[in-house]
Amino acid sequence: MEWGSESAAVRRHRVGGERRDGLVAAPQPDREAPELEPLVDACGRSTRNRKRIAAGSGGASGAAWTRLSEARAALGLALYLLALRTLVQLSLQQLVLRGATGHRGEFDARQARDYLEHITSIGPRTTGSPENEILTVHYLLEQIKLIESQSNSFHKISVDVQRPTGSFSIDFLGGFTSCYDNITNIVVKLEPRDGAQHAVLANCHFDSVANSPGASDDAVSCSVMLEVLRVLSTSSEALHHAVIFLFNGAEENVLQASHGFITQHPWASLIRAFINLEAAGVGGKELVFQTGPENPWLVQAYVSAAKHPFASVVAQEVFQSGIIPSDTDFRIYRDFGNIPGIDLAFIENGYIYHTKYDTADRIRTDSIQRAGDNILAVLKYLATSDMLVSSSKYRHGNMVFFDVLGLFVIAYPSRVGSIINCMVVMAAVLYLGKKLLQPRHKTANYVKDFFCGLGITLISWFTSLVTVLIIAVFISLIGQSLSWYNHFYVSVCLYGTAAAAKIIFIHTLAKRFYYVNASDQYLGEVFFDIALFVHCGSLIALTYQGLCSAFISAVWVAFPLLTKLCVDKDFKQHGARGKFIAFYLLGMFIPYLYSLYLIWAVFEMFTPILGRSGSEIPPDVVLASILAGCTMILSSYFHMTRTFHDLDGKVVKRDSGIWINGFDYTGMSHITPHIPEINDTIRAHCEENAPLCGFPWYLPVHFLIRKNWYLPASEVSPREPVHFKLVSKEQTHWDSIRLTFEASGPSHMSFYVRTHKGSTLSQWSLGSGTPVTSKGGDYFVFYSHGLQASAWQFWIEVQVLEEQPEGIVTVAIAAHYLSGENKRSSQLDALKEKFPDWTFPSAWVCTYSLYVF
Repeated sequence: MEWGSESAAVRRHRVGGERRDGLVAAPQPDREAPELEPLVDACGRSTRNRKRIAAGSGGASGAAWTRLSEARAALGLALYLLALRTLVQLSLQQLVLRGATGHRGEFDARQARDYLEHITSIGPRTTGSPENEILTVHYLLEQIKLIESQSNSFHKISVDVQRPTGSFSIDFLGGFTSCYDNITNIVVKLEPRDGAQHAVLANCHFDSVANSPGASDDAVSCSVMLEVLRVLSTSSEALHHAVIFLFNGAEENVLQASHGFITQHPWASLIRAFINLEAAGVGGKELVFQTGPENPWLVQAYVSAAKHPFASVVAQEVFQSGIIPSDTDFRIYRDFGNIPGIDLAFIENGYIYHTKYDTADRIRTDSIQRAGDNILAVLKYLATSDMLVSSSKYRHGNMVFFDVLGLFVIAYPSRVGSIINCMVVMAAVLYLGKKLLQPRHKTANYVKDFFCGLGITLISWFTSLVTVLIIAVFISLIGQSLSWYNHFYVSVCLYGTAAAAKIIFIHTLAKRFYYVNASDQYLGEVFFDIALFVHCGSLIALTYQGLCSAFISAVWVAFPLLTKLCVDKDFKQHGARGKFIAFYLLGMFIPYLYSLYLIWAVFEMFTPILGRSGSEIPPDVVLASILAGCTMILSSYFHMTRTFHDLDGKVVKRDSGIWINGFDYTGMSHITPHIPEINDTIRAHCEENAPLCGFPWYLPVHFLIRKNWYLPASEVSPREPVHFKLVSKEQTHWDSIRLTFEASGPSHMSFYVRTHKGSTLSQWSLGSGTPVTSKGGDYFVFYSHGLQASAWQFWIEVQVLEEQPEGIVTVAIAAHYLSGENKRSSQLDALKEKFPDWTFPSAWVCTYSLYVF
């Protein structure tokens, strides 16, 4: 909620009272500042009241400049959102060329897919079954022998089939002891012709869970390793160290085969580092979700070599916290072999992980190609690196690492991260301390408002969490848990909307009853500082705990603060001009972009897991908590707005949302079961003082469609915003007031007029010149234009019989974006996708702006 907002009723009552008493309350100097004009969203509405001014006065010029600033701000936000959406969309793509060349020295995904299809055609491969111990082993040995026959003379290939027996204890799942006897490992060593004293290990497992073909878990990784072995063995580039490929046959039996290898095989003593290939989903990107322990040089190796990086220290700390009830062979090599490594896993479409649907045809060739490119590059890098020989010298220390949209990885030692975090904290403390520690007579209101606002923020977050938890518990109790499982965005709308609504509700109450006389700019300053303070506290806590994930809080402190310091002086002098908008959006671009990117990865992995987390953990409670946390983070600096302006031009209300009309008698009654958020609780209410109830009707059919729904939504600004301005206001010789307007925008616009008590619309420059009212008494004008149209200029004349303090006329302009890029918004598209197949939703972006003269 924009903190400068105020309910229309409160503002009108206050202004009306002041005018009746003949007094105008002076603004409080400590709480008054230049006002930021908020931006309009899809179907957004804004209103603006103006005082009557004489023609030629500076008021019209100032208002025109304000509208120009608004237009620039809208255009800047549109470009900002477009860039944000484009970059995130690109990050979700595979970012590899279609197909592969198959040339010597390059990974060929087609060959790897052939391996994959042969392995999965065997069927489920449980440890101890003929399919696993005989058929799969035979196929793998056959392919390895073929690769050996084609290998370059620079290399030597050795093959060993190991049948280990042993036992070990592990504290996974509460702790237990595991015993194994005569399980199968296929071990291949690729080394220089003269041999090698050091090696890097690549690990996969060819066994599967019962009743699953196990294409992603983990046949595709074994297929990738076979192709990597083929490429490396045929290369004329000499290796400095050996590469050991372990195809283990008992991972699904809780990591038995890897234990048998690392504790019993003679080649295990050569290994200095390893790469483990796993799966938590079916294809997609392979995420680096564990590294180490310590040994930051391994992260640097991945950063330097991987062609399509996808890595996050956040995933590592989440996984190692035990929140996810899973484990991999990484644990065995780390705990029993004392070897550092890198753990990778496919995470896309985890809904069919460990099911009969985990088939080869569901894994895209691009996924195989990108995994192969990365594994080949990293193994080749390690096998030719001098660090592998003396890895103990580079053992100490952890790394902060994260990819940027899958394009490259940023990595630096955790001790450097701690220094950076401390510097960011110091900068924030200096900034906030300068404000809070000034003489009391200068900051009395600010300090009070700051700490009250901090309390309001924390209360809103707490009540938001409690609200979604209550909803989640209720849904679980009525037996509807996991009802969102196949349609994740339903859960976002359910819990995310509830969390956001609660935060907005608390903030609205605060604005209405506490921050009554504060300006938008002042409250924006206060709550910016509060958000900075909260993120700074989070940064201190995470850094103190030694968590590398603290870099996220550092981003949410550093970039907004730097932006604020850069544009603050210019804003105070010139207001929200182009430079301010550009720098502000740039400053918030990186925090929001990375947070959305990270949230996508978290839910891509977590949501399917919640469906298989057992009968004791309520998945709705977990998901609701996560969504509430995401809402708290993303609501720190931006707010949904409801904005109006009084006659002095002050903001009193504004809102944005998706406006829904049902064209049949039943309305949305048959849609609600499919889209629960569209229900009678969001029925649209008529704005009594606005033409056509304050909604952007395309045609004047409001009397035929009286049931509407208004779903709150975040803001979006079209690339071609409406430019609407008052060109002149003059008194005619026949004692009427002529208002001349100019409007430019999309090809379809609607113009509405409502005269106030004591005023009548006598004539206008439209049609025959005689104004015609629509049903309900308002005047409706429909406008459209073709290409290269000039600005639409027209005038209306108002006959004033008795001037009222609330003005003489209210006008509104609605813009309808029916084609091109401007027609769409991400939330609109998401909502359309939820409608059942038997409906035909027609949707576009529109804006509604209201002015009072």
